[in-house]
Amino acid sequence: MSDINERHRDRMARKKAVIDAKIAAADKNIGVLIVNTGNGKGKSSSGFGMAMRAMGHGMKVGVVQFIKGAMSTGEEQFLRRFPEECSFHAMGEGYTWETQDRERDVIKAKQAWEQARAFLRDPSYGMVVLDELNIALKYRYLDVHDVIADLLDRPEMQHAIVTGRAAPQELIDVADTVTEMTVVKHAFKAGIAAQAGTEW
Repeated sequence: MSDINERHRDRMARKKAVIDAKIAAADKNIGVLIVNTGNGKGKSSSGFGMAMRAMGHGMKVGVVQFIKGAMSTGEEQFLRRFPEECSFHAMGEGYTWETQDRERDVIKAKQAWEQARAFLRDPSYGMVVLDELNIALKYRYLDVHDVIADLLDRPEMQHAIVTGRAAPQELIDVADTVTEMTVVKHAFKAGIAAQAGTEW
């Protein structure tokens, strides 16, 4: 048993040296652009987790939800409890297969982007969460190049989180961190209805 422990200690010491060197080399302090995409669950959940983390560090957070808005969600109900720390705007009218009105969806997306731009130009916001923006880009409700220009022009220390499946390659290319959620299993496929607290 002592040989296993000794080998583990040696391996962890080597690993620590490598990680410490990488940490020392990462000496830039700037706001990051994060994209959560893919067909798996957790894109918005991760974005709102980071929003709460930022608020825990005393940052002011701006949230714009694209597409969503027809029904109240747990994240909206929770974050609205902190109006001094989080400005929350659910600006959609529901999923695209429910609205079935592209022209109106485009109008709502453009209104939502105006709110997003206001946050992205305001250095008092430490983080901006743009929930389901990727869907608005996928359906071309917004011009991806205009969106990217605004994202890249935000204050230097401001973090921006973009969620939604089917992130356009142009956005992936300019992002600092991109995570693709993949499906291994999902309760809905087993006939389990969406549940409060896990899905909305």
